Amino acid sequence: MERQGALSRRDFLRGGRREDSIRHIRPPGIEDAGLSACTGCGACVAHCPAKIISLADGLPTLDFTAGECTFCGACAASCPEPVFAEAAGRFDHIVTISAFCLPFQRVDCQACRDACPTAAIRFHPVRGGPFVPALLAEACTGCGACISVCPVGAVTTAPLSTEAAHA
Repeated sequence: MERQGALSRRDFLRGGRREDSIRHIRPPGIEDAGLSACTGCGACVAHCPAKIISLADGLPTLDFTAGECTFCGACAASCPEPVFAEAAGRFDHIVTISAFCLPFQRVDCQACRDACPTAAIRFHPVRGGPFVPALLAEACTGCGACISVCPVGAVTTAPLSTEAAHA
């Protein structure tokens, strides 16, 4: 029996629940102006080959914990409304790697690097410990491939503008 308010093992390793900080990530090519035309029909959900699109409050949103976006365009092609502006090859966010990342805890892991289709995550040697990750922001498309494979949930998304401000 699970107690009310108890953390799962994954949430514990991630540093607690983060439901309050979740922002909705829309499929590529959707702009805020196009969302007003969305009827919530779910055609994009049904046609996504990666099965990462769902409807939240009647609008499409992506769940990168289920997989990555391949920018195939199936969601845009199946949409009967003018929701998608144009084909996109990247998102308006990039990934960030938190201090919960296993190499920062002296545990060897390079799952995110292995999953990244653009080689945006590189690992650098550290004396006396495992190699640690570094993100090449200009190579990151925000596809989410690294998010679903992270065993501790240390990889998340951040808006490009926020990341640029901290660079």
